[in-house]
Amino acid sequence: MKKIVIVGAGYAGVLTAKKLARKLKKNDDVSITIVDKIPFHTMLTELHEVAAKRVDEDGIRVSLKKIFAGRKVDVKLDTITSFDFENKRAIGKADSYDYDYLVLSAGSKPTFFGVPGAEEHAFKFWSYEDAVAIRHRLVNLFQKACAVADREERAKLLSIYVIGAGFTGVELAGEIAEYIPIICGKFEIDREDVKISVVDVLDRTVPNLPEKLSAKVEKRLKKMGVSTVLGANVCRIGEDFIEIRQNGACIRHQANTVIWAAGIESADITGEAAKVLESANRGRIRTDPYLRSLNDPSVFVIGDNMLYTPEGAEHPVPQIVENAEQSAKHAAHNIACLITGKGELKKYEPKFHGFMVCVGGRYGVARVGIPNFMINLPSFFAMAAKHFINIVYFVQVLGWNKVYSYLKHEFFTIRDKRSFLGGHFSNRTPSFLLVPFRMWLGAVWLYEGIMKIVGGWMKTPKLEGFFGSAAAWFESLLGTGGADAVSSATAQGEAAAESAGTVIFNLNILGLFRTIFVSGKTLAESTVADYAFKLDIPLLNRFIERLVIPNDWLQLLMQIFIVLAEIVIGLSLIGGLFSTPSSALSIILLLMFTSTTGLYLSSFWMVFGAIALLFGAGSIFGFDYYTTPLLKKLWRRLPWVRSRYIYHD
Repeated sequence: MKKIVIVGAGYAGVLTAKKLARKLKKNDDVSITIVDKIPFHTMLTELHEVAAKRVDEDGIRVSLKKIFAGRKVDVKLDTITSFDFENKRAIGKADSYDYDYLVLSAGSKPTFFGVPGAEEHAFKFWSYEDAVAIRHRLVNLFQKACAVADREERAKLLSIYVIGAGFTGVELAGEIAEYIPIICGKFEIDREDVKISVVDVLDRTVPNLPEKLSAKVEKRLKKMGVSTVLGANVCRIGEDFIEIRQNGACIRHQANTVIWAAGIESADITGEAAKVLESANRGRIRTDPYLRSLNDPSVFVIGDNMLYTPEGAEHPVPQIVENAEQSAKHAAHNIACLITGKGELKKYEPKFHGFMVCVGGRYGVARVGIPNFMINLPSFFAMAAKHFINIVYFVQVLGWNKVYSYLKHEFFTIRDKRSFLGGHFSNRTPSFLLVPFRMWLGAVWLYEGIMKIVGGWMKTPKLEGFFGSAAAWFESLLGTGGADAVSSATAQGEAAAESAGTVIFNLNILGLFRTIFVSGKTLAESTVADYAFKLDIPLLNRFIERLVIPNDWLQLLMQIFIVLAEIVIGLSLIGGLFSTPSSALSIILLLMFTSTTGLYLSSFWMVFGAIALLFGAGSIFGFDYYTTPLLKKLWRRLPWVRSRYIYHD
């Protein structure tokens, strides 16, 4: 039995485990164990959103149990404290783990550069717990401040300093600045009483970006009321103050809240490994081109923990998410090759695609592309790219489940317009207001079905006349003389063909289909009920003419399906039972009518009504209130559903 142990369930660790599980799923003599001290994976790049209350706390975490459901990955909740490299063993507080191959992906922790008081008095910002702590801190601050009458004392209480003007510090400062007016309004505090400052020894923000983009970031921060103190060292941090060195002197400032986002070093356990394995740069482990430790080929090091300079590069790979993702892929490939004896080891040659930074939920900058061709994106497209990349990552980690959750948190439930799309996709209409509309749409469908039964649709073939009259009417208005009409058009269709009307448009789309919009009368005489739209599809027309119309039994079968579908949809919507599939079937049925007989504008409300009722319409004053939770619970229990993540919570 070959044993693989992965230490750390961050970006790199999770992806390595998933890729190995997929590559080695047919190898029963291989075990994969991932060890982490917490039961969920955290989206570290989105911590600022939770800290400033843009998204809920569960919006940035993903259950490890869900990620590895149905996979040959054993999740162990433990804290690894040391390694016995000679005997190939990872030693934790609860247990020890023997391995043939070890993957070190323990991530990082904040580094304080020896600044007195920083570790004791500053809020760290590098974990889920840190983000939640800052979130509660901000709310508590304003709760206290609103009870302070003296404006000067209130301003001292609301002095916030963010240390670090890199990606983390800028995104946090921007997020807090966007949140401040909202929380000020809630507690009736003047925005001018709140001071937010970003401090860094560097001479500009986010130095990974070009100077032009850094300038845009600083301009945006200033517009949001954030002051940037650059080229300044932090001398000391106290319980209610910060000392900043400027022009050779340390100046003390009132600071009730200091948040440290100024740099990282390897996690404690990586530091332990670094005592044995060759390392540098704050505990990062040196690796060969195949991502193995220089001292021990059975130890792979990836993500933030690795120190590797690719051939031809001037600097080591950066500690960014894209490096974590790419190094995970390479490590998984190389380990699988070593275990199976198939394939060749690949050297790590990363190709990074740029950087993005958001300043609040509505503004961002980005420089993206391929290594030899980078472009700057305007704010809207920068934010769109950021969300797209997050979704691509979530597809790899938890599929539809996390993609749905992400869209829900970022767009569908966002409040105060804190999105680059504003609040246009946010759900604000109370669901109970849809109940009368749902029941009315259901009643219309039920009526249509019953009237077709009365009209003999369950006994006698009707589609020849039904399709023929409609086709003849459209062709007469288009002036084609009925050339493409169904040959067996009824006398009723022929009479209709003699009527005059107006063609609004008749567009042929690439020869695949036509979109036809007409009125049965002149425009001056037309009402909504006179306008009709048809999606004319030649392939469908041939199917009807050559297969359906010549066979009475097939006509009758289609008629029975239509009648039963209309009645089932009607009863379903009236009762609020299975309203989502019923709404979807409504749309399909209406599209079918549109592409065969055409649809009058007076009936188009049914299409939009079905769209409006697609999600959760039956959960209010309907049977879905009781059945949906039960069905979701039963659905999630299916192993293939869990392993493919085709469910949402």
